[in-house]
Amino acid sequence: MIRGTFDRLFDFLSENILYCSIFIEHVRLERVYREILFQRFEHGVSEFREREIAKRCGLAVSSVSYALRPLKGIGAVEVHRRGFRLLDPWKTLIYWCSVRSLWRDVVYLNELDLQVREIEESLPPSSIPTAYTGFKLRFGYAPADYGEVLTYGIREEFEDRFGDERRSSRPNLIVLKMDEHLRGLGRLPLAQLYVDLWNLETWYAQEFLRRIEEYLRRTVE
Repeated sequence: MIRGTFDRLFDFLSENILYCSIFIEHVRLERVYREILFQRFEHGVSEFREREIAKRCGLAVSSVSYALRPLKGIGAVEVHRRGFRLLDPWKTLIYWCSVRSLWRDVVYLNELDLQVREIEESLPPSSIPTAYTGFKLRFGYAPADYGEVLTYGIREEFEDRFGDERRSSRPNLIVLKMDEHLRGLGRLPLAQLYVDLWNLETWYAQEFLRRIEEYLRRTVE
């Protein structure tokens, strides 16, 4: 009986460790999509070397190759001996939208008794805002009113500034995990902004999304 209990516990732990490993690797692979779309939309680059992308993203070359497989399967990239070419940035962007899970990156939530502007003005300096605040910072205006602030940041800095996390059904401060690749870029790429907005369910997210989609499509015409 004891042996059977340990066997079931071992199976449970093995399955969950495997799941966590796959989850972590999948999150890391999103850096590849962020990097190549950042280069395409903001620098006009379409030709890449896997080794260089791996270095920029802090990944193994094999991980970059793995991340490219689904893109190759939908005709978004063409892989050749020296590297790969981004054929369809829009397909790549939509694929990333479909596999992105915004809420799995949440590290801090709070419902603060503050206006949105007050929260924005109080963000720690290392923060990189996304979604509505990110759009406003990038384009200088907001196409619709909004009721929450989403930003990439470091949990401890937000705890120091806003206190312990207070989860509720309507948080107005949502902090997403800051990874090394995003920190290295120093600003929010347009593709990341689009993907984050795409994964929000509010009606006003659609207004922001429509505007950035128009802008991005002009960059690839």
